[in-house]
Amino acid sequence: MEPRTNQEWMEDLREPISEEALIELRQILIRGLRATLSSRVNQNLDLLVEDFVQEAIIKILKSLETFRGESKFTTWAQKIAVHVAFTELRRRRWKDISLQDIIETPDGDEYTPVILTDPAISPEQETIQNDIFSIVNDLIETELTEKQQTAIKAGMLHGMPLEAIAQKMGTNRNALYKLIHDARKRLKQRLVEKTGLSVDEVMDMFTSQ
Repeated sequence: MEPRTNQEWMEDLREPISEEALIELRQILIRGLRATLSSRVNQNLDLLVEDFVQEAIIKILKSLETFRGESKFTTWAQKIAVHVAFTELRRRRWKDISLQDIIETPDGDEYTPVILTDPAISPEQETIQNDIFSIVNDLIETELTEKQQTAIKAGMLHGMPLEAIAQKMGTNRNALYKLIHDARKRLKQRLVEKTGLSVDEVMDMFTSQ
């Protein structure tokens, strides 16, 4: 059988939906997601893929009219499926983790942001980064409210998704976004005052040479 064209996919997946096209799309998405997730998921891969594909198909059918034909339809559909899978995996990863687990180690040690654990940087650059982070760490502790500190440490420094932070803090995404925006604005202002450098100059310190 010849592969469906973009137009044929669109026609077959509009109401009344072709059962044959739906089955074919499902098989394509399963193969693609299984290959994509095989190195990231250690358990229940097939069950997870089935769940993600089911949700992806719902989104694809709802979004048909947004497909502009700039790529193969199946490529577009796979991107949606991958986005669905990664979003859900991130959500599940943080589901049972408390904010206290995120902002402190089991021994109560200070948190270390991912940006400072890059093995590729030079010793000189690492020293500069550590000096700047020491200033940022002090500013977080002295210039931000308790809620701002919690959100910044969990999100900016540890990569916890906004949805998970909001849920743990008992707030909503919009309120959390405003909280983090105000905190970052305050940190930038005080960092410039403290170091005498512009924001761009500070960020340059964290760019690999």
